[in-house]
Amino acid sequence: MPIPILMPALSPTMEDGKLAKWMVKEGDTVAPGDVLAEIETDKATMEVEAIDEGIVGKILIDEGTEHVAVNKPIAVLLEEGEDESALKDFDGGGAPPAAAPVTPAAPSQAETPQPSPEPTPQPAAQTSGSNGQAGRVIASPLARRLARDGNLDLSGVKGSGPNGRIVKLDVEAALKGGQAAAPAPAEATAAGQVVPAHTGSAAAIPAMADEEILGLYEPGTYEVVPHDNMRRIIAERLTMAKSTIPHFYLSVDCKLDALLAARQRLNAMSVEGSPSAFKISVNDMIIKAMAMALQKVPNANATWTEQGVLRHRSSDIGVAVSIDGGLFTPVIRHSEVKSLSEISNEMKDLAGRARNRRLAPHEYQGGTTSISNLGMMGIKAFDAVINPPHSSILAVGAGEKRPVIKGDAIEIATIMSCTLSCDHRVIDGVLGAELIDAFKGFIEEPVTMLV
Repeated sequence: MPIPILMPALSPTMEDGKLAKWMVKEGDTVAPGDVLAEIETDKATMEVEAIDEGIVGKILIDEGTEHVAVNKPIAVLLEEGEDESALKDFDGGGAPPAAAPVTPAAPSQAETPQPSPEPTPQPAAQTSGSNGQAGRVIASPLARRLARDGNLDLSGVKGSGPNGRIVKLDVEAALKGGQAAAPAPAEATAAGQVVPAHTGSAAAIPAMADEEILGLYEPGTYEVVPHDNMRRIIAERLTMAKSTIPHFYLSVDCKLDALLAARQRLNAMSVEGSPSAFKISVNDMIIKAMAMALQKVPNANATWTEQGVLRHRSSDIGVAVSIDGGLFTPVIRHSEVKSLSEISNEMKDLAGRARNRRLAPHEYQGGTTSISNLGMMGIKAFDAVINPPHSSILAVGAGEKRPVIKGDAIEIATIMSCTLSCDHRVIDGVLGAELIDAFKGFIEEPVTMLV
């Protein structure tokens, strides 16, 4: 019988993607491992390989189509001895029960019009449901928000995403079908009265509709630039982060003179043209200092989940890399045990491939904290938004000459202002102060990073 080729899930939270390009046409014979198509996610273009052999009987989704739902049939393979007559009873409208006969390959080398961030999976709420494990409902953040807005009980919704994950389309279908709504959340007072519980949802504050916004401006004075996948994901994740993570901020000024001198000596030791050549940047040393600080203050190297706090053993540092239309956060894993030259060379490779949208998902997912450095843009200081599931992010400003008081005298020193954004659910004020103080210590005495 015909074998459906389904839209694959190329990341844990992918709900849909763009079918960028077909690498085969109808009538072509394919074998396991052959590249069938290129799929664009919010981060990169990935090649999709066949795992069955057969003849491409029919292409169901044209290349260039956006928002193709995960598990939706995109093409059909005919087995040996079958012809087009076998397609008469094939239903291409829904996801068949068979698993998707495709596997993601390495990032494509084709030109990609489109990345921040695949959203990182969020902890699922504890409840009972048919798609969960041990009573947990697994749903994407967007699906949860839509369900909350529609007063929908997710425990009765069957998910069509990977591993039964409830996605946006499942919630929309349930709302259209008139599924029973969830009981309004409530909490009992000491007097036995019942009052509505505050959900903390940003959706409780109505946003201006597009028509209202457009009505404020004279026609012909603007152009509408459609959102791409990356911009939509960034908007969703940052809205979720600011509405669910209780941020607080700690700032310090770090003296850079010793670090700059050490950097100059280290770079002078590099033999140009040799395989082990390196050029260490201030940002590379910031990454190392943050990695060592997390090891010195291990309780801050953590992630909040509803089940408990995850205490991480290694310092996996995400570093924000700006690209056209958004940003990536590639992760330098086990930074605490890597040399400065290793961090430098790895960061150059990841940043270069990030700008060309050639990172694989495992290279930008996860991590324990992030660094956002706008110092090269001349920014003195700023507050950064935490990137879930991290519990902190370090915002780094420019190093500049400033007058400082030493004893009773004024001297000139190179000062860099840094602000640590903390998730108060995981990092309390004193713990956050210990972390940024440890970071400052490594920056001002860089030799201690090597001990």
